[in-house]
Formats: sequence, structure tokens, C-alpha cells
Amino acid sequence: MTTFYSIAKTVVKTILMPLYRIEVRGREHFPKDGGVLLCSNHIDNLDPPVVGITAPRPVSFMAKEELFNVPILGKVISNLQAFPVKRGMSDREALRKGLNFLKEGKVLGLFPEGTRSKTGEVGKGLAGAGFFALRTDAYVVPCAIVGPYKPFRKLKVVYGPPIDMSELRSKKAGVEEVTEIIMSHIRHLHDSHK
Repeated sequence: MTTFYSIAKTVVKTILMPLYRIEVRGREHFPKDGGVLLCSNHIDNLDPPVVGITAPRPVSFMAKEELFNVPILGKVISNLQAFPVKRGMSDREALRKGLNFLKEGKVLGLFPEGTRSKTGEVGKGLAGAGFFALRTDAYVVPCAIVGPYKPFRKLKVVYGPPIDMSELRSKKAGVEEVTEIIMSHIRHLHDSHK
């Protein structure tokens, strides 16, 4: 973990934990080492920092390319090991970078829905999550953020046990099928902690 990441995590945690009364469940499920594909639902712009401060290990996020063009923010998220992805198309460079993160034993954070849910309910996931889950031996950890984000109201972040991918990998399941399985785990966590 870089010094910048540690400092940023401490500062953000100091602000967000009391403001949203964040309650974290299931951290014990998080693998202590090895590559982890961390897949969460997406309800607010604050989801990446909230997942970042509650996960037991540093998380590198794929983030939409436009964010890296925003003055100051682009520099900050780059220093937090985030990397850009072009939305709405197959971005080979981003896919390669994500695979390398996982193969190096790092934690890659994804919001498989690709965009924020307007209703707070867990939507349909895009194929990227299934792609990373099938192309590596990384643990696949589902995460549910149960909102809404309202100051001084409780916000829950729930980590589930890693999803067993062995059978899906051996039978060469399709990326859409695997993504839907990941989303069903996130949905179950979300609905059972409302």
C-alpha cells in the first residue's frame, strides 16, 4: 500500500464513517492474500471511496475514462491506483491491466452494473465481471452497499464469502452466465440486509 493510499484512506474514513454511520459486515470473508475480484452494486458516486475504506486490503478500481480528465480528481484517483476504462466498448488495454492486477495478487474493484442504480435495487451486470472471473484464478468476492446515503442514517457495506468458480471455470461457462451468478450473490446480500 502506498503512503498516499494510506493517508487518503485515513482521511476519507475519518469523514465518511461517522457521517453515514457506516456498518461493515463480513470482512472475515475477505481473502488475506491472492488476487481478489471485488464486485459491488453501485448506488452513489461515493461507492468507490466507501468500498475502499471498508475493504481490508487496498482496492484498485476501474473507473470511467472521463473521470481522469477532471482537474485534481484525475490525479487523485490515479494515485489511488485506479485506471481508466472506455465505456460502451471493449477496452482491451483496461481488460489487460485488470487481468494483470489480479494475476499479481492485487484486489480489483468493479461495479458490474456499469452505472449507478436509480432505484437502489441491484440491476443487471455487464460481461466484464464474468470475463475477469473466468480468465484468472482470483477469488470473486461479492459486496452489497445498502443505502441510501443520508447523513447520520446507517449505511451498510456487506462482504459475502468468495463465490466458488471452480465448476464454472472447468465447464467453460459463458461470461454472461458468470456475471449473472455474481449479480445474484450481490442481490442476495443486498436483499437480506435491507
